Amino acid sequence: MNTPSLGAAAPVGNAPFLPETRALASHEEDALYRKVWLRIIPFLFICYVVSFLDRINIGFAQLQMKQDLGFSDAMYGLGAAVFYVGYVLCEVPSNMLLARFGARRTFTRIMLLWGAASVGMMMVSQPSHFYALRFLLGVFEAGFFPGIVLYLTYWFPARRRASVMAIFFAGVAVAGVLGGLVSGWIMRDMAGVMGLHGWQWMFAIEGAPAVLLGLVAATCLVDGPRQARWLSKDEQDFLVAQHAAEAKGGGAHAHSVAALAQALRNPRVYLFAFIYFALTCGSLTLSFWMPLMIRDFGIRDVMAISLYSVIPNAIGAVGLIWIARRSDRRGERHGHFLFCTAGGALALAALTLHVPSLGISLAILSVAAVLIFAALPIFWALPPSHLPAQTAATGIAFISSIGITSGIVSPWVIGQIKTHTGSMDNALYLLAGLLLASGVAMWKGVPRQTTAG
Repeated sequence: MNTPSLGAAAPVGNAPFLPETRALASHEEDALYRKVWLRIIPFLFICYVVSFLDRINIGFAQLQMKQDLGFSDAMYGLGAAVFYVGYVLCEVPSNMLLARFGARRTFTRIMLLWGAASVGMMMVSQPSHFYALRFLLGVFEAGFFPGIVLYLTYWFPARRRASVMAIFFAGVAVAGVLGGLVSGWIMRDMAGVMGLHGWQWMFAIEGAPAVLLGLVAATCLVDGPRQARWLSKDEQDFLVAQHAAEAKGGGAHAHSVAALAQALRNPRVYLFAFIYFALTCGSLTLSFWMPLMIRDFGIRDVMAISLYSVIPNAIGAVGLIWIARRSDRRGERHGHFLFCTAGGALALAALTLHVPSLGISLAILSVAAVLIFAALPIFWALPPSHLPAQTAATGIAFISSIGITSGIVSPWVIGQIKTHTGSMDNALYLLAGLLLASGVAMWKGVPRQTTAG
C-alpha cells in the first residue's frame, strides 16, 4: 500500500479526498496526539537506539578487533569512515522510496538489511570484508533517520514536532550509555565462547535486535493515519486535515527525479544543510571525543572515564527534552535555537580554560551537551515547514546527507589539529565558531512562522 506524497493533492494515507473535520477542543486534541504518541513513538525510539548502537559499536570493537585481525590504525579509521560514505550516498534515494512505497515497507527493509549487515560484521577476517560491510551498513541504514523526520510530519503538526524529535535525540545518549555497558560486558565475558572472539559476539548480539524489530515493523507499523485501525474515522480525518493544512503546493511526485531536481534548486535546502552540518560537527564531537576530554580533566582510569561520561549524557538527555518542549509550548524556534547554539559555543570555548576543578569542568561539559543536543530537535522541527510539499522528502534527506558528512570531516580535522598541536583547544574554537554561525544563519536566513496552537 503506497504512502502518497506530502501535498494536499495526495493526502496522507491514500485518502481519496480532504474531509471536512470538526474542530477539537484542546483536551480532545491533546488526548488524540497522546494516543498517537503512545502507538508509534516508543517503537521507533527503540529502533533508533538500536540503530545508533550498531553505528557506534565499532568504536568498542577496536579494543580487540585490531589486534586479533592485525589491522593498522589507518585501516580501522578508513573502515569507520566508509560507513558515512554509504550513508551520504543513499539517504536521498531511501527517502524517495519511503514517499513512494510507504513507511511500513521502507522501515522494514531498512532494519532487516542493516541488522543483517551488522551481524555479518562478526565474519570479518580481512580489510576488504571490513570496508565492504561498513559501506553496506551505511547504505542500508541511510534512510532511517530522515525517514523518521518525514514520517512524523504525517502525524504531528509543526507546533508539536520539536518535543517529539527530542525523544529521538535523547536516544543518542541512551545508546552511548548502553554501548559502554553492554558492549564491554559482551566483549569481556563472551570471549572464547564457541571459539569466537568477544567482538564477534558483540556484533552478533547487538545486530540481531534490528532484524527482530524489522519483522515487528512489518506487522505493527502503518503508512499513515488512514491505515491506523486504532484511530476512529473522525480522528483519522482530523490528522489528515491537519497535515494537509500545513502542506504547501502539494503534488503527487515527491519520490520523482523531478522532485529531487527541484529540491536541489532551492537555496533554503542548502542553508538548512549548512546549519545541520555545523550542528552535527558539535554533537559528534561530544559523542566521539568526550572520553578524551574527560581524560584531559585529569582522570586516567578507563572505568572512571566511562562512568563520568554518563553525567553529561544523562543531563543532556533530560535537558534537551525540557528545552524542546518549552520551544513547542511557546511556538518559538529561532530564539531557542540561537540560545542553544551560542550557549553551546561558549561552553566549548570555556573548556579551553582547563579549569583545575573536575566538578566545574564536568559542569561546563554538561552545559555544552544540554545546549548542543537540544538544538537538534528544534532544528528538525523547521525544514518540513519551510520546504514545498512535493520536495520535502528529498529535501529532508539531502539536508541530512550533507549534515552527516560531518562524521567524515569532523573527526579527521580534529585529529589533525590534535596531532599537530598536542591539544584540542584550536579544534574547540573552530567548533564554537561553527555553532555560532549556525545560530546566526538560522536567525537571519530562515523566515519565522507562528507554530503556537
